[in-house]
Amino acid sequence: MPERRRVLIVGGVAGGASCATRLRRLDESCEIVVFDRGPFVSFANCGLPYYVGGVIREEERLLLATPELFRERFRIDVRVESEIVAIDRERREIEVRESATGQSYRERYDVLVLATGAAPVRPPLPGIDLPGIFALRTIPDSRRIREWIEARAARRAVIVGGGFIGLEMAENLAQRGLAVTVVEMAPHVLPPFDAEMTEEIHDHLQRQSVDLHLGDGVARFEEHDGGLVVRTSSGAVLPADLVILAIGVRPEVTLARNAGLALGKLGGVRVDEQMRTNDPAIWAVGDMVEVRDFVTGAWSLIPLAGPANRQGRLAAESIAGRPRLFRGVQGTAVCGLFGVTAALTGATEKSLKRAGIDNYERIYLHPGHHVAYYPGARPIHLKLLFERETGRVLGAQAVGEEGVEKRIDVLAMAIQKGATVFDLEEAELCYAPQFGAAKDPINVAGMVASNVVRGDVALARWEDLAATQALILDVREAAEHAASSISGAVNLPLSALRSRIDELPRDREIWIHCAAGQRSYYAARFLAQNGFRVKNLPGGYKTYQMFRPRS
Repeated sequence: MPERRRVLIVGGVAGGASCATRLRRLDESCEIVVFDRGPFVSFANCGLPYYVGGVIREEERLLLATPELFRERFRIDVRVESEIVAIDRERREIEVRESATGQSYRERYDVLVLATGAAPVRPPLPGIDLPGIFALRTIPDSRRIREWIEARAARRAVIVGGGFIGLEMAENLAQRGLAVTVVEMAPHVLPPFDAEMTEEIHDHLQRQSVDLHLGDGVARFEEHDGGLVVRTSSGAVLPADLVILAIGVRPEVTLARNAGLALGKLGGVRVDEQMRTNDPAIWAVGDMVEVRDFVTGAWSLIPLAGPANRQGRLAAESIAGRPRLFRGVQGTAVCGLFGVTAALTGATEKSLKRAGIDNYERIYLHPGHHVAYYPGARPIHLKLLFERETGRVLGAQAVGEEGVEKRIDVLAMAIQKGATVFDLEEAELCYAPQFGAAKDPINVAGMVASNVVRGDVALARWEDLAATQALILDVREAAEHAASSISGAVNLPLSALRSRIDELPRDREIWIHCAAGQRSYYAARFLAQNGFRVKNLPGGYKTYQMFRPRS
C-alpha cells in the first residue's frame, strides 16, 4: 500500500482548524495532524473580552472544539501544548517540543500549513513587565486578568490602545465596576476609521465615564503604593490597579523566518492567491500572512477571524487538488460598546490616500434605522466612498445604536460584487416600519451618491470651510439656525428661498447646508437651475459637528 500523504498544521485556532476540517471533508485518505503550543484548540478568542467582563460566564463556552472532538468526528490528530521550534524544508520535517516534558521529536510532512497567528505588541517601555500588566490573546490570558481583578479587588484600569479590543475591554471592565482610562497614541479611537467618524464614539465613551487620553502615548510604567502608575508622553500620571495592553498585534513569523520563507514589507509571510508560500510544500493562513486589499490592491495585514477562516478553507481546497483563488480582504469589522455600534468595510479615506488613489467622492447621511413614525428610530451616521466617474462603491463606515452592522454587511457584499451607487439606488431590501423604510438607508446613500456621479449636485468639503470665500447658506428654519449655527453662515430657509432668491449673490459661489443634507440638496438644485454657482455640504450640520475642532 502507498504511504498516506501527511499534512501537518501548525496552529489550531481559526485558520488552522478550518483548514484541517475542510481538508478532511475533501480527502479521507490523508493523515492530518494539528499542533498548538497552547492548552486549547479552536477557541473563540473574539469572545475573550466578554469572558473577562462576565457576559460569558463559563470558560467552557469559549471552546468551539476539543482534541477529542477532532479525533472522533474527523479522524484528525490534535496535539496541544506542542510547540514547533524548527522547520527542516530540505527533509520536510518539523521539530516539536512538548511543553509538559520539554522533550523534542521530529515529524515528517508532505504538506505543511502554518497558522501561527499574531502576537500582542509589547513595546520595550520601562516597567512593561511589572505584575498587573496584561495582554489579551488566549484563554489563559483572560483567566489571569479575571483572577487579578478578583484577588486585588481592582477599581481602576488603564487600557493602552483604543482599537477594537481596547474598547471592548473598556466596556467590559467598566461594566464590572472599574474606572477605565484609555490611552491612544492616535488622535482618535478606532484608528482604522476616518477621524470624523469617531467623534460620536468619543462623546459616547465620555458619557459612560471612560476617560480618554488621545494623541498621547505611554512613556513608562511604575509601581506605586501597591499598585501601578502609567506615565504618558504628555506628562499625565494615571494610577491603575491593572493595565491592559491593546496596542495591536504583529504577525508571528519567527518560525517562518528561521525556515527562510519569504516575508513581505509589512512583516507578514508572503503568499500567493492559493495561500502557498515560496516553498511549494508549505501554505500559510490567518493573521501571520500579508494579503491584498480587495479595493486598493495594496499588501495589508488584516488580523480578523473571518478572513482567517476563509483562508484556511481555501488552502485546504488547494491542497486537495481543487484550487481556488483568494480574492483579498475588505477589512469588514464591527465593534459594540455601551450600546453603540461602529462598523466599516472596504476602503477608508486614509487607505485610499496611502494607496495614491484620489478619484473618489464621499457623502455623509444620517437616516433613522427605521421609519421615523414608528417608535424608537435611531440615527445611523453613515459615510460612503465611491469612485468619481463610475460610482463603484469603495468603502463605508457607520456609527449608531441600531441597524449599523446590517447596512455595513449589505455594503460589504456590494463592494465584493463590484456594485455601483446606482445598484444601491435599486437595491430591494426588507421593509416593515420596525425594520427599515421604503427607502432604506442603503437606497438613500445610493440616491445621494448617484446625484453626485450624474452631475446633479457638486459637493464641497467640510475641511475647506474655514478657508473658503464662498457664501455659506443655511437653509434650515430660523429657529434651527438660532439654536446653533456655523459662524458667518447666512440663514435663508428653504421655505422662503423662492420668494427671496434675489437676496443671493450671483457673482459668488454658494455652499449650502441644512440639518442632514436633504433640504440643502433641494436648494442646490433650485439655485443651480437659476444660474447660481452652488455646492452642497454633504450631511448638513450633523456632519459639521463631526468635523469641528473638539473643545
